[in-house]
Amino acid sequence: MIRLDARGGGLLEQSRAVRGVVLHKELSHPQMRRETPRARLLLTTSPFEPPKLKAKHRLDVRGAAAFRGLHAAEQRYFADMVQRVRAAGANFVMCQWGFDDEANHLLLAHDLPAVRWVGGAELELLAVATGARIVPRASEITSSKLGTAATIKEVPAGTMGDKMIVVEGCPNSRAVTLVVYGATQMAAAEAERAAHDALCVAACLLREGRVVCGGGAAETAAAAATEAAAPTLPAPMQLPAMAFAQALLALPETLAANSGLSAAAAAQTLKTLQAQQNCPYLGIDCMQLGTHDMREQEVWEPLASKRQQILLATQVVKMILKIDDVICANEE
Repeated sequence: MIRLDARGGGLLEQSRAVRGVVLHKELSHPQMRRETPRARLLLTTSPFEPPKLKAKHRLDVRGAAAFRGLHAAEQRYFADMVQRVRAAGANFVMCQWGFDDEANHLLLAHDLPAVRWVGGAELELLAVATGARIVPRASEITSSKLGTAATIKEVPAGTMGDKMIVVEGCPNSRAVTLVVYGATQMAAAEAERAAHDALCVAACLLREGRVVCGGGAAETAAAAATEAAAPTLPAPMQLPAMAFAQALLALPETLAANSGLSAAAAAQTLKTLQAQQNCPYLGIDCMQLGTHDMREQEVWEPLASKRQQILLATQVVKMILKIDDVICANEE
């Protein structure tokens, strides 16, 4: 389970992988301790606030004595909630909703660091990582529903004065968060996209370990093989086969154009080199390293990804041709 988190206001070199969960939140009180070792985590969706009155009820406060009684009742309510948390053995609290100021003060007084306004998706991720169970009501808080972590700490995030909560050493070590920084939010998003692409490549290699040469080498070799096989096909199939081969050359042409080269000339040169040297490993020299051999440049692509790209493109063309046939038939 890998979660990508892009944040602006930092250097790309500050990006790091955390074996656990990262929340871009801060402690509910600035005087709470910054680090909690051997954390026993309570995840709750019950707000640390007094219960709201229903629409058909009204609370009348007539005089200072009644107001003091109301305040005392709220204190007892908060004290009971905090006592349940302490009795369960929790030493860190994360809540989906907010905290009343009185409850926040009691949490601080009982040395219970807490984080409020944690999203539902983040709570579920924390539950998976720490082994906790999300508690919907204060009356259901028990020690068996607490999660564990080696440490939970609040650390600075980037250069904009932001903070984040890092939960490390979770029992479920499969939960990993990759925090990606960038000078701006746009730069961070671009770095996140690159990291996502790299993770997808790794996933493809884990599913199927075979690779092909990149740089347009595979497409150029496939185009040459298709052109060579076209004359052996029935006459009605020869023209589509040649068109398919020409379409495969669009990728090396695009690579050449993005590298500042002449698209058509570079693709044609590559096709000629592969035919002359009988080497299907030659591709576009995008980095201008002086060699077209993708093995020397160590440019590879997963076979599963390449095969899926060609299959999807072919299916799209077939769908378009079928639609065109239907329109022509109706017109006739």
